[in-house]
Amino acid sequence: MAKFTVLVADDDKEIRDGIEIYLKNEGYDVLKAADGLEALDLLRSNEVHLLILDIMMPNMDGIAATFKIREAQNVPIIMLSAKAEDSDKIHGLSVGADDYVTKPFHPLELMARVKSQLRRYVQLGTYDGQKKIEIDGLSLDEEAKELTVDGNPVKLTPIEYKITELLMKNAGRVFSINEIYERVWNEEAYNAENIVAVHIRKIREKIEADPKNPRYLKVVWGIGYKIEK
Repeated sequence: MAKFTVLVADDDKEIRDGIEIYLKNEGYDVLKAADGLEALDLLRSNEVHLLILDIMMPNMDGIAATFKIREAQNVPIIMLSAKAEDSDKIHGLSVGADDYVTKPFHPLELMARVKSQLRRYVQLGTYDGQKKIEIDGLSLDEEAKELTVDGNPVKLTPIEYKITELLMKNAGRVFSINEIYERVWNEEAYNAENIVAVHIRKIREKIEADPKNPRYLKVVWGIGYKIEK
């Protein structure tokens, strides 16, 4: 089995150390940081496969760190926060986080989310033996896990990739918000509308020349989303 490295950034040493124990019990290597700046330094000098970032940290918080990471890397990011409001979740997701866990959390829930994100990142699967899906100027290379628009590469987060992959594999089919959430996040949909909408908006900004008049990713009002054939 591949050995994965998880970077945990939290200004609370007890939380860092507690998460480390559970991660190591699952067979992961662990790096630890007390703030966003230290996390970025570790990321530059180590191969990291997933980050767990607290939002509220000194020097550089999790939001700012995620924004910097997304300028260069698509490594999965799970955010931790004591704040439970939807607006805080949406803010974290909008800058590029893939998942959000509210404190206090059960460690086994966090481990399940870590496994899910790594599985999504590394083992996205195939489609009927095909390695490429072509829709007009949109091209998804499943072997390389890359998306291009009119030949230009597009950087997607793992969640954005999975949504795009789902819609492209089923071009022309309309998926409801709950269907998208349950298939991509692999859990029952609850208050999923804003979370899915944020990711759809980010995908549109990356693949559409005019996101307000999309060529590919269309909304079917009152039903859901689809990618045109």
